[in-house]
Amino acid sequence: MRHNKILDTLLLKPLSVIYGSIVYLRNQFFEWGILKQHSFDIPVLAIGNLSVGGTGKTPHTEYIVETLKNEYHIGVLSRGYRRKTKGFILASKKSTPWEIGDEPYQIFQKFGNDVRVAVCEKRVKGIKELLRMDPKIDLIVLDDAFQHRYVKPSTSIVLMEWNRPIYNDELLPLGRLREPQRSILRTDMVIVTKCPDEVRPVDVRLIYEHLGLFAYQKVFFSRYAYGNLVSVFPGEVCYMPNIASMTRDDAVLAVTGIANPSPLLRHLKAHNMKVEELRYPDHHQFSKRDFEEIRKKFNKMTGTNKYIITTEKDSVRLANSKNYPAELKAATFYLPIKVDILPHKMPLDSDSFDRELRKLLKRQNDEM
Repeated sequence: MRHNKILDTLLLKPLSVIYGSIVYLRNQFFEWGILKQHSFDIPVLAIGNLSVGGTGKTPHTEYIVETLKNEYHIGVLSRGYRRKTKGFILASKKSTPWEIGDEPYQIFQKFGNDVRVAVCEKRVKGIKELLRMDPKIDLIVLDDAFQHRYVKPSTSIVLMEWNRPIYNDELLPLGRLREPQRSILRTDMVIVTKCPDEVRPVDVRLIYEHLGLFAYQKVFFSRYAYGNLVSVFPGEVCYMPNIASMTRDDAVLAVTGIANPSPLLRHLKAHNMKVEELRYPDHHQFSKRDFEEIRKKFNKMTGTNKYIITTEKDSVRLANSKNYPAELKAATFYLPIKVDILPHKMPLDSDSFDRELRKLLKRQNDEM
């Protein structure tokens, strides 16, 4: 195992150096003005990360939209990763996950009455089209846009996962970093996501030291709070099970197609029921073969009560599939999550995060 790791390092390190050189040169082209950045007359908030996948961008985007939707007329723009369409699309009640992507679809399902949601690969074009279609928009939220530098954000937030800090990682393809660690100096705020319930002051101090941020850059810490089970097919169920009431006589099959399902699995395994799992790749498009695999594994499980539990992001793909087995619908649920900024015992809590965010946006508004 150690031999393989050393071999991988020897093979991938040169590629990582080449990749890093290309990223550095691209960023310098923006700094030198060779590649042009576009600014807009309204605040643009970019949410992103330095790592590939799994830091929690969508739940944090939803947190920010929920926080600001009564103060701004928000337009949320995403590229719509893994969608089967191209170009600009404004989300509507007729949209599907395959047309706009599962994450924008999820955001529209929650906030479509309050905000505009759109997808476009080219963010400059997407923002212009959003503003043309709805001139009342006075705040743009860009999902997963830290590397998309053609738009110059007025405020940016970078997410870093607690268990995968950027200072312990390497550039692609040797590691998971899209950009070198020093790129974090471009952001206004860092949120360390998926934290444990207890974060010690020494942990906070070490993270500040490793990141080497400027004095004006703030660091916040967040964790997931899980809600009650929700049926993926509400027309098929007569009652809602409660995870806290399950026993060893109950069995759960956890089905996930996200970058990092570990928090969900830890949450399930912390309870009394028996848990088995089927993991698929991030943004997985479930096929008939996948559904047959799910059906067979579910039928082999033993328990007084059996359930399939998935993530909220996966649920939108399952619910919109015509091939999901009818006999599994009544047993299929998802666990909704919301973001909690760690409470007042931390140096910076949710109230101070909300205040800091509003202050940054107001300052940008005043300067425009």
